[in-house]
Amino acid sequence: MKLTSKGRYAVTAMIDIALNQNNGPITLSLISERQGISLSYLEQLFAKLKKADLVSSARGPGGGYRLSRSADEISISQIIHAVDEIIDAQKCGGKVNCQAGEKCLSHELWRDLSALMDSFLKGISLQSLLDKEHGSAKEMKEIKFG
Repeated sequence: MKLTSKGRYAVTAMIDIALNQNNGPITLSLISERQGISLSYLEQLFAKLKKADLVSSARGPGGGYRLSRSADEISISQIIHAVDEIIDAQKCGGKVNCQAGEKCLSHELWRDLSALMDSFLKGISLQSLLDKEHGSAKEMKEIKFG
């Protein structure tokens, strides 16, 4: 059920692009620097994100990555699935062999929880995260200077 660094880093990198792409394509080295994620790891993730058509790339000087569509059309679930991350609370991964090759007594509970988590993440867009981030920054300004 635990989200690994692959999913977390992919979401973080996509948020970084969404926040900064108005200044042009974003290089992986900039994301690496800003977010503290290994450049080689980002290269692996972005190959998958590009294959899933969540980002587009431009080569050469001034090149980098952009979102392939608007931030409100990209869900967190899409990002996580694009990098082959699976959010699954089931011990058996849905194979119904949880307990000595048989279905465990709580199998349906964990299956339903997995579906609920995925549904929750489908309902969260990159844009909604940006809006929350901007709202938090605005609230902090109001608290400090208001």
